[in-house]
Amino acid sequence: MEATGRLLIWALLAACCGAQLNSTVDEGKSRCTANLGGANLGETHKALLLQLNADENCTWTIERPENRSIRIIFSHVQLDPDGRCESENIKVFDGSSTDGPLLGKVCSKNDFVPVFESTSNSLTFQIVTDRTSTQRSVFIFYYFFSPGTPVPDCGGYLDTLEGSFTSPNYPKPHPELAYCVWHIQVEKGYKIKLSFQEIFLEVDEHCRFDFIALYDGPSTTSGLLNQVCGRGQPTFESSSNSMTVVLSTDYANSYRGFSASYTSIYTEDVNTTSLSCASDKMRVIISKSYLQSLNYNENNLQLNDPACRPSVSNVVEFSIPLNECGTIKKIEDHTISYTNIIAFTESPATAVITRQKHIQIVVTCEMEYNSTVEILYITEDDIIQNQSVLGKYNTSMALYESNTFENPVQSPYFVDLNQTLFVQVSLHTSDPGLVVFLDTCRASPTSDFASPTYDLIHSGCSQDETCQVYPLSGHHGRFQFNAFKFLRHLNSVYLKCKILVCDTNDQTSRCYQGCTSRRKRDISSYKWKADSVIGPIRLKRDRSASGNSGLLPQTHAAETPKQPLSHLHLFSFMVLALNVVIVGVATVRHFVNQRRDHRYQRLY
Repeated sequence: MEATGRLLIWALLAACCGAQLNSTVDEGKSRCTANLGGANLGETHKALLLQLNADENCTWTIERPENRSIRIIFSHVQLDPDGRCESENIKVFDGSSTDGPLLGKVCSKNDFVPVFESTSNSLTFQIVTDRTSTQRSVFIFYYFFSPGTPVPDCGGYLDTLEGSFTSPNYPKPHPELAYCVWHIQVEKGYKIKLSFQEIFLEVDEHCRFDFIALYDGPSTTSGLLNQVCGRGQPTFESSSNSMTVVLSTDYANSYRGFSASYTSIYTEDVNTTSLSCASDKMRVIISKSYLQSLNYNENNLQLNDPACRPSVSNVVEFSIPLNECGTIKKIEDHTISYTNIIAFTESPATAVITRQKHIQIVVTCEMEYNSTVEILYITEDDIIQNQSVLGKYNTSMALYESNTFENPVQSPYFVDLNQTLFVQVSLHTSDPGLVVFLDTCRASPTSDFASPTYDLIHSGCSQDETCQVYPLSGHHGRFQFNAFKFLRHLNSVYLKCKILVCDTNDQTSRCYQGCTSRRKRDISSYKWKADSVIGPIRLKRDRSASGNSGLLPQTHAAETPKQPLSHLHLFSFMVLALNVVIVGVATVRHFVNQRRDHRYQRLY
């Protein structure tokens, strides 16, 4: 009877706690106190204030029959400030138990507002505290949502040097149960200055209900700049060229939201001008103080195409495409050059005199051999100043699933022996008048391409019977081959390809000669060359039979001479023989002892 009474009491307690959450507490430990507020399982959202004691281990499961996802937000976490993350933490699991996939872990030292989303209609979180006696509390807000129904104007990507954005419906009240993320990313060399013209959200000391979270980087785990709410007009600056802004709202007390704008601040020192060349554009930075010293401003500047205007922040920047804005392409011997002119507009035509200097900035990017040479000329009343720096074309190499070259294989690359691999080397440039030619592709078991190496393509010619080189295809060089491994090495292969870049109008260039001997190859010039590397490509398993492991085709493996027995093999054989002898002696002694025991065993 006493046991039956105890079971009845435990059943009643479990029923009370399960009205909104399924709560389980390890036996012998104090219960986690939840301010449930009389809610039931049918609600679509709920806020929880958990007051925690030392030495807790509690688990809650949130469930709803509908096929919807759950978003849970830990907007305020106060755990042991000196506690170790291993002994005091909050773990969130995707599913109805702690056996589900771990979505993430929250500790006292987390530098972000933790937010997790389930992939189904159930989510579990577990809180464990250490034995230190200190004040602990966690504010949790969760709600159900449908991922396929986004809120209009809720988040987005901003990539211009300056811009503005507002909360949804601004200046009208913001929507309930909104979670909006804006990613701001500007050019390298800049940082972001974000200014709020207005913030009007629910007031709370810890910003637990409606808040804006600002992160110093490209994601919501980049490092929290601040978590703000209430009313204000704050300003924030990033340390790099990216910033992330989050708006989170609950189900009550909607106000105007916010209005914000941002500008970019160039962080590098520029006394007069600077030039950098990329595969698709030239980038010119002009100091505002330099313009002011010449009695000019950004409105006086124009390119060959006046419609292409600069971006203005604390500096003036021209981002000049290689095939637009009046850029002139010139081909000479081994070089391809791109040139444009930044002109300072003169005084009105009706003017008789001027006190301004006549200035032109001539910018040129020369693509020569394996580097990019950038040249900037400033002409000032027949005085020419020039600068030069170095850069490189942007190339990449990737594996693909088939000869359509549509679906790249993600790294790490695990393949089967003798599997057909499809490789594409790409040149990233905006100039459509260039074509890529695969000159040499070489394989090696190591990333430094030390001996041994194996040529798949040499001078445009296939060197392996399984290798097939595809015809010229614009900015892409393509080929296929069957996977192999190197003898006496790990099952990893690295590929390095040297590409040549030619002008499409020059049909006599090296790119259009195809497979040639080296003597013929030297007759015609190429315009540019670069190396691209991919790897390691690892084997899933070695399917070769004994004696057939090695480079494919097997004719190459057969040509490899037999190696003498190494010292390592001889030592291993001696150790194995010694072990056999020891095991044999022990077995014989054990057998003899058994016989002796039986011989002298007493009978009772």
